[in-house]
Order: sequence, then structure tokens, then C-alpha cells
Amino acid sequence: MDPRKFAQDVLRCHLCDTPVPPLYCDSCNINLCRQCAGEHLCDESREHRVLPIRQRWSPSPNFPKCSEHPTNQGRHHCEQCNIPICALCVSSKKHNNHEVVDMMKKFQLQKEVLKKDLEELEKSIYPNYEKASSRISFHKTALSENSKVLISALKKRGEEWHREINLIIKNFEFEINETESKHLVELENQEGKVNCRISDISQTILDLRKLLISSDVCMVSEYKSRIAEFRKLPPQLKINLQNISFETINERQLSKQFGSLTKCSITLEEEKYIAQGVELSVPSGKTLMDKPKILTTINTEITPLYNVTCSTDEEIWTSGGDKIMKLFNIQGDLLKSMQTESEYTPQNIAVTMSGNLIYADLMRGSIMIMINEHFHPRIRLSGWSPYGICCTSTDELLVIMNTYDCKQTKVVRYSGLDEKQSIQWDDKFQPLFSSGDIKYIRENANLDICVADNAARAIVVVSASGRLRFKYTGPRSAKIGSFDPVGITTDSQSRILTADGVNKRILIVDQDGNFICYIDSCDLGSPWGLCVDSRNNLFVAECQTGRVKKIQYCK
Repeated sequence: MDPRKFAQDVLRCHLCDTPVPPLYCDSCNINLCRQCAGEHLCDESREHRVLPIRQRWSPSPNFPKCSEHPTNQGRHHCEQCNIPICALCVSSKKHNNHEVVDMMKKFQLQKEVLKKDLEELEKSIYPNYEKASSRISFHKTALSENSKVLISALKKRGEEWHREINLIIKNFEFEINETESKHLVELENQEGKVNCRISDISQTILDLRKLLISSDVCMVSEYKSRIAEFRKLPPQLKINLQNISFETINERQLSKQFGSLTKCSITLEEEKYIAQGVELSVPSGKTLMDKPKILTTINTEITPLYNVTCSTDEEIWTSGGDKIMKLFNIQGDLLKSMQTESEYTPQNIAVTMSGNLIYADLMRGSIMIMINEHFHPRIRLSGWSPYGICCTSTDELLVIMNTYDCKQTKVVRYSGLDEKQSIQWDDKFQPLFSSGDIKYIRENANLDICVADNAARAIVVVSASGRLRFKYTGPRSAKIGSFDPVGITTDSQSRILTADGVNKRILIVDQDGNFICYIDSCDLGSPWGLCVDSRNNLFVAECQTGRVKKIQYCK
């Protein structure tokens, strides 16, 4: 066949030269008429794949060779053996009861995956990385500009100090010169008197010498002695010379007085990725029960009952409207009672990782810790009153506190006795929390800080670095302002559980503030304090009844 006339030639069967054959063998790459196709399929030396001729010029996949029969195409895939196999292998006993999938179908499914990955990379992931790169460039510029501003401020501060030091030196010089002038006048006055007396004495000496050699009786007789006058010597001057003393330069104190630099730190916050147009599957861990059930009820005989916290999975501490804090086991037996060190009731309670009970003394502005059956001040606040407390996964202490006038609220993180972090304002320098007095706080499993802010009718969630993540004010279907958050806790799946006191239910949202469900089927009477044990069992302190209910809500 002349290649130059190929476009004008009629397609023919490669075996019998019949024009316009309707079929072709994809394996042998030849055209076939219907009669020859039947004979061609009888050739068992290799696997043949006969297709309509119109599919010949459409892109055909390049199949791998069969692992068992290299001359055949592996148009199937054994999932158990993870190898390409041909039709002969499929019909053999070797792959009986194995999951065998069509390679073309697998190919098409994989193509769909590739298409989705490409789309997500181009439309979502790549732009997010570009934004991250832009943010880093912005922060680099901000860091450089901030350094220039700080250095300029340092130089200005240095100039101010130099001016002050020069002024101090000038004042000292003026005082020294004034003292010298004043006392010099006095000394010169005394010197004049002494010199005058010296002149008189000298003249008297001359007169006496003349009289001694004189024979004039009258002159000698008229002499009157002044010796008694001259015996009165001039006063002896004692002068305490002026001196100057210098304080030892305390470099640390001087540096502190000059100014201080806050630490510059870089925190890496995990940014939630949301793919555009792609649904991401997330493992749910422990799932919620359709109908939670009460496992046990403990009567604390404390009314009103505000607080409950787990000491272990088998023991809980409780407190309420009196000075007594009680430790119960799960069977409801009272194991221990502890009284506050003051006449005031505990505002909130928590247990450290080492098992020590701590409580917030609102009126004294202190956090008390129990050591050897006695309470001792752990932290004393100045100008602030503690409301909510919790211990973190790193055994640090989170305290939410108000000023005495209740006009400001902040969260402070303590490491030991040292204040490590203060959280009060959002990015626009607006207060994160209301100035109300009912507030509870918990650290979530993802390290977020969750605050039940009753006056704001909201759950306020900030990241570990103090950046606002969201404020949850109740489901959209609920009436505005009807949400009454009091106690708050979190579970191992980072779900946030809040007691909705007036509505007598427990609200559950996920770590991003999405509503999940209510627990409202356990006959809860004014739920208030909450805690969760290591098995995700929920303990609910009922304010009005004085009971604690242990509820299973996870499967």
C-alpha cells in the first residue's frame, strides 16, 4: 500500500483483504472482517481482544503484561496478589476466591482520582500555599520594620537618659560651686579678723620695744597692757569638706529601669484545610449514642451544687454553695470532706495531674492547693478575682479572672508560679470575654481553650496561642439569647460539652463550633458543672437537686 495514497485507500481485512472490515484486534493491531475474527479468536497462542473498528483510533490504554503469561495483556488485577493477570489467569484455579477487578475499570477510577487531585491542587491547595508564602513575606517585612522601630526607640531612650544624666551632673556642679562660694566668704571674713589682730599685735610689739629702751617716765607710766585681750586667741576653724558618694551601678536594675523587651516567638498553628468542591472524610473515633443512658446517680447533699471534677475514673470531687468540698467514689460513698481555709465558698475546683485538689478563692483573689490534707496558697492575684480554673495536659494552670470592678476579663496561663501567657483581646483589640461573673474554662484535646461565658450567652474558643477561633451562641434554630452556658468540658474527640442550665440540657458541638446534638433525655435538673473521665463518661452536677449523674453518651 502506497503511503502517499493512504488517505484514499479503503480499509481492508489484514487476513482476507475484505474491504471496510468492521472489527480489529487490539492485541495484534490488525483489522478483521467478521469471518476472520472468529478464526482469529481460535488462536490460543495468546489472548486476543477484538473490538469495533471505530475504537481503533481512540486512545487505548497501554496494559501491563500478565505476570503469569507475558505474551498476554494484564487486563485484570488480583487485589489479593496485587498483580496484573490475563483472562487465562482469571479462569484458572490459582485466583479462585480472590477479588479480581477489571483493569480498565481500575484505570478509569484512578483517572477520576487523578482528575480530582489535579483540580484540588490547582484550585485549593496551591492557592493556600501561595497565601501562606505571602503571609510569611508579610511577617518578614513586619519583623524587619519592627526591629527598626525598636532600635530607633532605644536610641531615643538613650538620648533621654543622656539628657537626664547631664542635667544631674550640672545640678551637682551648681551645688558644689554654691557651697564653695558661700563658705569662701566666711573663711575670708575670719581671715580678715585674724590679720587685723596680727597687725595690732605687731604694732604693740614695736611700741613695747621702744618703751623698754626709753627713759621717758611719763610714757612708760601711761602704758596700759593689752596682753589679756591678745590672750583670747581666734577660734580654731574646723571644716568638713564636701564629698560625693556614688551608688554601685546595678546593671540588672539599671537595665530593668531602662526598659524591657518582650519575647518574640513564632507559633505554628494548624490551619484547618477545606478543599473547594471536595468532601473530605474524617475518622469520627467514638460515635455518639442515639439515646444516652444514666449509669449511676450520686447524692452529694450539697445544694446548690456548682462544681464536679474527676480525681480518677472512680472518684469525683464536688463543691457548691458552702465551704465544704466532698470526695465521692462512683458507688456514692463519701470518702473525704475538705473545708476552705477562709470563710468563703470555693468558686471553682480542679485536680492537678499529680492528684492535688485546687480551688479558686474568689474573695481573697487566690488559688489554693491541697498538700498533705491542708490548703496552701499557690497563686495570689493582685486586683483580679479568679472565677474558672482548669489544669492542662502539660500540668499548667488556666485561670479566667475579672478585675475587682468586673470591667475586664482575661485568661492567664501559669506554669508553676510564673505567669506564662495572658489572653484578653482579639486582633482588633476588642475584649474576647464579657465582664460577667459566671465563667468556666477547659482545655480541649486539640489544645484550644474553651470558655463558657454566661453573660455573653456564648462559648468562646481561642487557640493555644490566644487567637480567637470562634464564638458559639447556640444553634441557629434557637431563640437569640436563650442559650444559657454554665459548666463546660471536652472529651477525647475534641467535642465541647456545655451545660445549658435554664434549658436543662447538655449542648455538644465539635472542635470547630458545629452543632452536633443535645443530651436532653436524662431528666437533668438544672445542669451546671461538668467533667468527663478518661472513658468519655460524662458527669453532670445538678444545681438544684445536689445530685451528680454519670452518663454514657459514646458508644
